[in-house]
Amino acid sequence: MLQQILLVEDDSEIARIIKDTLTQEGYHVVWATTGLEGLDDFQHGSFDLVLVDWMMPEMDGLTMTEHIRLKSDVPIIMISARDAEADKVQGLQGADDYLAKPFSLEELKARVTSHLRRWQRYNKTQPVAEMDCYVHGLKIDWIKDIAFLDDTELALTQKEWALLKVLAQNAGQILTKEQLYMHVWQQPDFVDTNTVTVHIKSLREKLRDPVKSPYYIQTVWGKGYRFIGELL
Repeated sequence: MLQQILLVEDDSEIARIIKDTLTQEGYHVVWATTGLEGLDDFQHGSFDLVLVDWMMPEMDGLTMTEHIRLKSDVPIIMISARDAEADKVQGLQGADDYLAKPFSLEELKARVTSHLRRWQRYNKTQPVAEMDCYVHGLKIDWIKDIAFLDDTELALTQKEWALLKVLAQNAGQILTKEQLYMHVWQQPDFVDTNTVTVHIKSLREKLRDPVKSPYYIQTVWGKGYRFIGELL
Protein backbone atom coordinates (compact mmCIF):
# COMPACT_ATOMS: atom_id res chain seq x y z
CA MET A 1 0.00 0.00 0.00
CA LEU A 2 1.33 3.44 -0.96
CA GLN A 3 2.25 5.77 1.89
CA GLN A 4 -0.17 8.68 2.10
CA ILE A 5 1.07 12.29 2.20
CA LEU A 6 -1.11 15.35 2.75
CA LEU A 7 0.25 18.48 1.05
CA VAL A 8 -1.30 21.78 2.11
CA GLU A 9 -0.03 24.60 -0.10
CA ASP A 10 -1.91 27.52 -1.71
CA ASP A 11 0.77 28.27 -4.33
CA SER A 12 -0.32 26.04 -7.21
CA GLU A 13 3.05 26.12 -8.99
CA ILE A 14 4.99 25.04 -5.89
CA ALA A 15 2.33 22.47 -5.00
CA ARG A 16 2.42 20.85 -8.44
CA ILE A 17 6.21 20.53 -8.33
CA ILE A 18 6.13 18.97 -4.84
CA LYS A 19 3.24 16.66 -5.70
CA ASP A 20 4.85 15.47 -8.97
CA THR A 21 8.19 14.91 -7.24
CA LEU A 22 6.73 12.86 -4.38
CA THR A 23 4.41 10.94 -6.70
CA GLN A 24 7.44 9.91 -8.76
CA GLU A 25 9.02 8.66 -5.52
CA GLY A 26 6.10 6.27 -5.06
CA TYR A 27 3.92 8.19 -2.59
CA HIS A 28 0.21 8.99 -2.88
CA VAL A 29 -0.20 12.74 -2.43
CA VAL A 30 -3.44 14.53 -1.55
CA TRP A 31 -3.24 18.28 -2.23
CA ALA A 32 -5.28 20.89 -0.31
CA THR A 33 -5.16 24.60 -1.14
CA THR A 34 -6.25 26.07 2.22
CA GLY A 35 -5.64 25.24 5.84
CA LEU A 36 -9.31 24.54 6.47
CA GLU A 37 -9.50 22.20 3.47
CA GLY A 38 -6.32 20.47 4.64
CA LEU A 39 -7.70 19.94 8.15
CA ASP A 40 -10.89 18.50 6.71
CA ASP A 41 -8.87 16.13 4.49
CA PHE A 42 -6.81 15.04 7.49
CA GLN A 43 -9.81 14.37 9.69
CA HIS A 44 -11.49 12.26 7.02
CA GLY A 45 -8.42 10.45 5.71
CA SER A 46 -5.43 8.45 6.87
CA PHE A 47 -2.02 10.00 6.32
CA ASP A 48 1.57 9.04 7.11
CA LEU A 49 3.00 12.56 6.79
CA VAL A 50 1.80 16.14 6.40
CA LEU A 51 3.56 18.91 4.48
CA VAL A 52 1.99 22.24 5.37
CA ASP A 53 2.77 25.81 4.34
CA TRP A 54 2.75 28.42 7.09
CA MET A 55 0.90 31.28 5.37
CA MET A 56 -2.40 30.14 3.88
CA PRO A 57 -5.98 31.41 3.49
CA GLU A 58 -8.76 30.45 5.94
CA MET A 59 -6.39 28.81 8.45
CA ASP A 60 -2.62 29.21 8.74
CA GLY A 61 -0.23 26.29 9.04
CA LEU A 62 0.46 26.85 12.73
CA THR A 63 -3.23 26.65 13.61
CA MET A 64 -3.74 23.62 11.41
CA THR A 65 -0.77 21.89 13.04
CA GLU A 66 -2.21 22.64 16.48
CA HIS A 67 -5.46 20.90 15.58
CA ILE A 68 -3.74 17.90 14.01
CA ARG A 69 -1.79 17.46 17.24
CA LEU A 70 -5.07 17.12 19.13
CA LYS A 71 -5.64 13.93 17.17
CA SER A 72 -2.34 12.54 15.95
CA ASP A 73 1.45 12.39 16.30
CA VAL A 74 1.86 12.02 12.53
CA PRO A 75 5.08 13.64 11.19
CA ILE A 76 4.51 17.24 10.11
CA ILE A 77 6.97 19.26 8.02
CA MET A 78 6.35 23.00 7.99
CA ILE A 79 7.36 24.75 4.76
CA SER A 80 7.63 28.52 4.70
CA ALA A 81 9.35 31.51 3.14
CA ARG A 82 9.96 32.76 6.68
CA ASP A 83 13.52 31.74 7.48
CA ALA A 84 14.37 33.75 10.60
CA GLU A 85 15.47 31.70 13.60
CA ALA A 86 12.51 32.91 15.66
CA ASP A 87 10.12 31.75 12.91
CA LYS A 88 11.71 28.30 12.83
CA VAL A 89 11.46 27.99 16.61
CA GLN A 90 7.78 28.97 16.48
CA GLY A 91 7.08 26.60 13.61
CA LEU A 92 8.68 23.70 15.43
CA GLN A 93 6.35 24.08 18.42
CA GLY A 94 3.96 21.66 16.72
CA ALA A 95 5.78 20.49 13.60
CA ASP A 96 8.60 17.93 13.53
CA ASP A 97 10.66 19.70 10.90
CA TYR A 98 10.95 23.08 9.21
CA LEU A 99 11.90 23.63 5.58
CA ALA A 100 12.56 27.22 4.51
CA LYS A 101 11.75 28.26 0.93
CA PRO A 102 13.43 28.02 -1.48
CA PHE A 103 14.54 24.44 -0.82
CA SER A 104 15.95 21.76 -3.08
CA LEU A 105 13.76 18.85 -4.08
CA GLU A 106 16.53 16.47 -3.06
CA GLU A 107 16.46 17.88 0.48
CA LEU A 108 12.67 17.60 0.53
CA LYS A 109 12.79 13.95 -0.56
CA ALA A 110 15.47 13.14 2.02
CA ARG A 111 13.50 14.67 4.89
CA VAL A 112 10.24 13.03 3.84
CA THR A 113 11.96 9.63 3.63
CA SER A 114 13.60 10.09 7.04
CA HIS A 115 10.38 11.07 8.83
CA LEU A 116 8.35 8.30 7.20
CA ARG A 117 10.95 5.72 8.21
CA ARG A 118 10.80 6.84 11.85
CA TRP A 119 6.98 6.98 11.76
CA GLN A 120 6.85 3.40 10.51
CA ARG A 121 9.11 2.21 13.32
CA TYR A 122 7.09 4.16 15.88
CA ASN A 123 3.80 2.63 14.72
CA LYS A 124 5.22 -0.89 14.92
CA THR A 125 6.15 -0.39 18.59
CA GLN A 126 2.97 1.40 19.71
CA PRO A 127 0.01 -0.87 20.53
CA VAL A 128 -3.33 0.54 19.40
CA ALA A 129 -5.98 0.55 22.11
CA GLU A 130 -9.27 -0.73 20.73
CA MET A 131 -11.28 0.24 23.80
CA ASP A 132 -10.70 2.33 26.91
CA CYS A 133 -12.70 1.62 30.08
CA TYR A 134 -13.12 4.24 32.79
CA VAL A 135 -14.26 4.36 36.39
CA HIS A 136 -18.04 5.04 36.70
CA GLY A 137 -18.96 2.93 33.68
CA LEU A 138 -17.81 4.78 30.56
CA LYS A 139 -16.30 2.72 27.73
CA ILE A 140 -14.99 4.16 24.47
CA ASP A 141 -14.57 1.93 21.45
CA TRP A 142 -12.00 3.69 19.27
CA ILE A 143 -12.32 1.23 16.41
CA LYS A 144 -16.11 1.45 16.01
CA ASP A 145 -16.34 5.11 17.11
CA ILE A 146 -18.98 4.44 19.77
CA ALA A 147 -19.25 4.92 23.53
CA PHE A 148 -21.06 2.97 26.24
CA LEU A 149 -22.23 3.82 29.73
CA ASP A 150 -22.85 0.82 31.99
CA ASP A 151 -22.69 -1.38 28.84
CA THR A 152 -25.47 0.57 27.12
CA GLU A 153 -24.52 2.31 23.88
CA LEU A 154 -24.81 6.09 24.14
CA ALA A 155 -26.94 7.83 21.52
CA LEU A 156 -24.45 10.60 20.80
CA THR A 157 -24.80 13.08 17.97
CA GLN A 158 -21.91 13.49 15.57
CA LYS A 159 -20.77 16.67 17.34
CA GLU A 160 -21.09 15.14 20.81
CA TRP A 161 -19.00 12.15 19.78
CA ALA A 162 -16.38 14.45 18.22
CA LEU A 163 -16.19 16.48 21.44
CA LEU A 164 -15.88 13.37 23.63
CA LYS A 165 -13.24 11.93 21.31
CA VAL A 166 -10.99 14.99 21.18
CA LEU A 167 -11.27 15.57 24.93
CA ALA A 168 -10.59 11.92 25.85
CA GLN A 169 -7.68 11.63 23.40
CA ASN A 170 -6.10 14.67 25.06
CA ALA A 171 -6.88 13.70 28.65
CA GLY A 172 -5.65 16.19 31.24
CA GLN A 173 -5.11 18.93 28.67
CA ILE A 174 -7.25 22.05 28.87
CA LEU A 175 -8.95 22.72 25.54
CA THR A 176 -10.47 26.15 25.04
CA LYS A 177 -13.91 26.69 23.53
CA GLU A 178 -12.15 28.22 20.53
CA GLN A 179 -10.04 25.10 20.00
CA LEU A 180 -13.02 22.78 20.38
CA TYR A 181 -15.16 24.85 18.03
CA MET A 182 -12.55 24.98 15.30
CA HIS A 183 -11.68 21.28 15.68
CA VAL A 184 -15.23 19.94 15.78
CA TRP A 185 -17.14 22.44 13.65
CA GLN A 186 -14.17 23.14 11.36
CA GLN A 187 -14.98 26.83 11.09
CA PRO A 188 -12.18 29.42 10.93
CA ASP A 189 -14.05 32.10 12.91
CA PHE A 190 -15.16 31.50 16.47
CA VAL A 191 -18.20 33.70 17.10
CA ASP A 192 -20.91 31.81 18.99
CA THR A 193 -19.42 30.75 22.32
CA ASN A 194 -22.76 29.23 23.31
CA THR A 195 -22.52 26.48 20.66
CA VAL A 196 -19.77 24.58 22.46
CA THR A 197 -21.39 25.16 25.86
CA VAL A 198 -24.73 23.72 24.73
CA HIS A 199 -23.16 20.60 23.21
CA ILE A 200 -20.94 19.99 26.26
CA LYS A 201 -24.03 20.28 28.48
CA SER A 202 -25.88 17.72 26.36
CA LEU A 203 -22.88 15.38 26.34
CA ARG A 204 -22.57 15.60 30.12
CA GLU A 205 -26.25 14.76 30.55
CA LYS A 206 -25.85 11.61 28.43
CA LEU A 207 -22.72 10.66 30.39
CA ARG A 208 -24.58 11.33 33.66
CA ASP A 209 -21.59 13.44 34.57
CA PRO A 210 -22.19 15.80 37.56
CA VAL A 211 -21.07 19.37 36.82
CA LYS A 212 -19.91 20.13 40.36
CA SER A 213 -18.08 16.83 40.92
CA PRO A 214 -17.45 15.51 37.39
CA TYR A 215 -16.24 12.02 36.55
CA TYR A 216 -15.23 12.83 32.99
CA ILE A 217 -15.48 16.44 31.76
CA GLN A 218 -14.22 19.18 34.02
CA THR A 219 -14.90 22.86 33.45
CA VAL A 220 -11.79 24.97 34.00
CA TRP A 221 -13.35 28.36 34.59
CA GLY A 222 -12.10 31.09 32.30
CA LYS A 223 -10.11 28.61 30.22
CA GLY A 224 -12.15 25.72 28.84
CA TYR A 225 -12.67 22.01 29.46
CA ARG A 226 -10.53 18.95 30.13
CA PHE A 227 -11.13 15.22 30.32
CA ILE A 228 -10.41 13.74 33.74
CA GLY A 229 -11.78 10.22 33.31
CA GLU A 230 -9.82 7.62 35.28
CA LEU A 231 -8.88 4.51 33.34
CA LEU A 232 -9.55 1.11 34.88
